[in-house]
Amino acid sequence: MVVVKPQHTVLALAVLAALCAIPAARAQQASPSAPPEDEPTTLATMTVTAQKREEQMQNVPISVTALPEQLLQDTGVRDVKDLQVLVPGLTVTSTQSEVQTTARIRGIGTVGDNAGLESSVGVVIDGVYRPRNGVGFGDLGEIERIEVLKGPQGTVFGKNTSAGVINVITRRPSYTQSAEGEITVGNYGALGVSGAYNDALSDNAAFRIYAAKRKRDGFMDVRTGNGPRTLNEDNDQNFHSLRAQLLFEPTDNLDINFIADYTSREENCCAAVQTTIGQTSLVINGLTGGTGLPLQTPPFPKPGDPFARVAYSNRDTTQDIKDKGISAEVNWDTPWFNGATLTSITAFRDWQAINGLDFDFSGADILYRNADEDQSLTAFETFTQEFRLTGATDRVDWMVGMFYSDEDLKRNESYQIGPHYEPYVSTLVFGQVAPAIAAMGLPINTANPQNFFREITGQPFAGFGAMDRYQQNAKSAALFTNNTWHATDSLDLTLGLRYTREKKELSSLYSNPNGSAACATMLQDASAANPNRFARLAGALAGRGVPLGALTPQQQAALFGALAPQIAGFMCLPWANALHNGRSTRQEMEEKEWSGTLKAAYRWNEHVMTYASAARGYKGGGFNLDRVQSSNGLSSGSAGIVPVDDTSFPGEFVDSYELGAKTTWRDGNLLLNATLFHQTYDDFQLNSFLGTSFVVRSIPEVVSQGVDTEIIWQPMRGLMLQGGLMYADTKYGDEMPTSEFVAPGGPLYKLPGSQISFAPEWSGTASVTYERDFGNLLGRFNIGAKYMSEFNTGSDLDVEKTQDAFTVVNARIGLGAQDGRWMLELWGLNIFDKDYVQVGFDAPLQAVGSPQPGDPLNTYNAFLGAPRTYGMTLRVRY
Repeated sequence: MVVVKPQHTVLALAVLAALCAIPAARAQQASPSAPPEDEPTTLATMTVTAQKREEQMQNVPISVTALPEQLLQDTGVRDVKDLQVLVPGLTVTSTQSEVQTTARIRGIGTVGDNAGLESSVGVVIDGVYRPRNGVGFGDLGEIERIEVLKGPQGTVFGKNTSAGVINVITRRPSYTQSAEGEITVGNYGALGVSGAYNDALSDNAAFRIYAAKRKRDGFMDVRTGNGPRTLNEDNDQNFHSLRAQLLFEPTDNLDINFIADYTSREENCCAAVQTTIGQTSLVINGLTGGTGLPLQTPPFPKPGDPFARVAYSNRDTTQDIKDKGISAEVNWDTPWFNGATLTSITAFRDWQAINGLDFDFSGADILYRNADEDQSLTAFETFTQEFRLTGATDRVDWMVGMFYSDEDLKRNESYQIGPHYEPYVSTLVFGQVAPAIAAMGLPINTANPQNFFREITGQPFAGFGAMDRYQQNAKSAALFTNNTWHATDSLDLTLGLRYTREKKELSSLYSNPNGSAACATMLQDASAANPNRFARLAGALAGRGVPLGALTPQQQAALFGALAPQIAGFMCLPWANALHNGRSTRQEMEEKEWSGTLKAAYRWNEHVMTYASAARGYKGGGFNLDRVQSSNGLSSGSAGIVPVDDTSFPGEFVDSYELGAKTTWRDGNLLLNATLFHQTYDDFQLNSFLGTSFVVRSIPEVVSQGVDTEIIWQPMRGLMLQGGLMYADTKYGDEMPTSEFVAPGGPLYKLPGSQISFAPEWSGTASVTYERDFGNLLGRFNIGAKYMSEFNTGSDLDVEKTQDAFTVVNARIGLGAQDGRWMLELWGLNIFDKDYVQVGFDAPLQAVGSPQPGDPLNTYNAFLGAPRTYGMTLRVRY
């Protein structure tokens, strides 16, 4: 049973209205039903391949949004991120680089920037699964259509996904010679060119080739401080893509399509801005001569001005992404089982990204990563093989399949420690040590706090803090089937079942080439086995005038026992922790899981179909590819410096229930669809940034429930309206796995019972397209908008990361030849220049201890959404 709050029943009425309209729809049966073959195709004939066979969308018992090529072109969709303007309940965000791109459906997606987590929302391009959302991010080229399927889809798509699938189908070769070209110019120095050529090689072979090159200046100004960065802008664009297809049809019942593609992106992304500026900005600006962060005066915290689009970064954010692959799809109408179709999709893909990063997001030289293969490589090599046999009898549409993938993941992660690191962190720690000593009635010299660490250890923080290498192999094999029994002319029953075996092996090698000497010295000083325990700490305090002789030995032990763990904790942050140096670990995991679906669809007449479905979905577990440390060496432990060897987390499961109605009106030119949904996730994979590292936690329960509606209407020739509205109540359960979620002031204490991040309760889309002849010319206009209600953009739900409700509007107007030979378009994206945040986060190393609401120390940063862009596009076609 789906539970919807009384104050949010508006959308539920849409489903009830559709059901109550059945008698009226039955009355329409008296009118002529099947239109003559020479009449125009109606909306009711729109087809999708959501169940791996071509079916009319209105007959498919799945919540699916189908987006045709022309609509995608009109709304400026070139990549997965652009897609969200057309799909209610879909959000797509990026963080440290375009590599960290995450798609979410109904508020559910993979949380956090860690390649070890698989995607909750899968991206499939021409039948080939992409291992992570960021890997599928890029210019999609010539798109035939995109289908967004909501909910688990494991019994029809090769790879498991727990929240949905974005299924991209590009244009295949045809036997008609054609050539197309496009030139685009826009603000921020945007320039883009693309072209495609299609031709027949023979009576049974054809090819298609597409190429694109796009450049744009950055829309973020950067204050580089004292460098060494010299580039004073960020978030630019510079990439080229090439895609070639070769189609063979040697017989009437066999076709083979080869695809090869290559994309190179050499850009600068992504600098962050300050939304709230804390007291630590005084320390940073003191170290940099006022060039580290926006200058502010006490009292703190103070609001920043993020939408001035000024970022502070003294280190490069260069990203170099290479994506290439080949695939072969074979479709054979066999002589078996009444002409069943055997489909084979074989693919190999090689993707790698190198990304420089200024970890402190300031003009101070604190912590950074260089953009080279040895220090900042993330790479996937993936082989996939899928077989499907699809057939039909008079009463049963059936499909059985097998999927296999072999994925090698390589990640090199490094942290370089800059000259400002030691004085900065030393100042923060001393800011807590001095008051603690003063509270005991003891004097202490508070001059030059930036020297405190050096006074204790005599060792510098410099050079390589960490150089870690991860190599993971993941093999997945699955058998699946999806079958529909036409029990009567009106009733269809569908059963889908899947068995999956996942096996992962991870080898990790940790090293601190020269950045952990101070940590090692502090650990030695605090060691219980050291006969001169706390001698260094005592010497540093005595040097600052603390009269330790006035304390009894017991009082001295209590003082050192309180201060030493705190000081060691910040001398031994993950990248500078000597306990990691020289470690190597090997982890393995294997999961064998069943999942499936059961659906019942009833067609009351040719205008109304209703359905109910239940599904069990699954997404594989994995390993956290980051330095993890805790108080006791267990991943579930509290904050500490003991390395954690076992960084595994279990698979994510969902039980999904839907009740839907698909209705057709106005002689097939008005589609009204609505779905009630209720999804319960077990062991939801949450990857949270806790100020020093990403930590994966398995949340026992997350519930997403609500209503999803859609309308497509062609009220008159040349006019098309498409839109949707979703209400989604997506919340964490009250039960939590560790004290971090419970203890007041803990890093995740706000989560129990709260709406999860990136999950607006309301989201809606609307698109209007109008086309009209002007003599020998054709005019075309489109305006599209996406609305999202208030939501939080941080995994810890800090109030500073809240994004208010906002609407983004895109528009395009074109004039061209009626035969489509040319068209000139003026376009704008985010035409009202709406300011909004993609992701908010705690600035690293900004607070010592657990952040509290309104803590004057804290600075908060954000990655922003794109500003208004506009331009002109000329399309030509032969």
